[in-house]
Amino acid sequence: MPTESRDADFNLLIRQLFHDADWQKRAEAARKIGLLKDTRASNMLWRAIKSEKEYMVINRIIEAMGKIGDPKFTLSILDILKEEIKRREIDKFRITYILECLSEIKDKRALPYIGHFLTGSDEELKKLAQDTFDAIEPNWREIIKKEKREKTIEEIFKIYE
Repeated sequence: MPTESRDADFNLLIRQLFHDADWQKRAEAARKIGLLKDTRASNMLWRAIKSEKEYMVINRIIEAMGKIGDPKFTLSILDILKEEIKRREIDKFRITYILECLSEIKDKRALPYIGHFLTGSDEELKKLAQDTFDAIEPNWREIIKKEKREKTIEEIFKIYE
């Protein structure tokens, strides 16, 4: 794709993400921005996730952040994850987006928070958390075995925060 065309597409998608009244078009714009894997979108996606209210648009922004893979996104994603963990009933769909995103970013600062799902009752989320740990810290099982006698999973991986 020629640079001018790519830049025009990028600018159009950013405009749609922030200004389109139709939430479906904003969600699709976020998805396409992720597919571009253009780190120029990092600051814009960060701003968008702070201001967006529509559920599916937020999920698509999280997905785009994962596709781009910029560690700068980690703290924003973790803020959303912490809010989800606090909820009385977690949103499995949103947690799935978050864990997949963190798996692609591969930032060890996320491990203490992902650890919450390793001991949860939901088998699908437990498996996804294990896969995310595998992507970020392939030796995590050995680390836990070695340290488990004295610490929780969250305490073991807190050093990365």
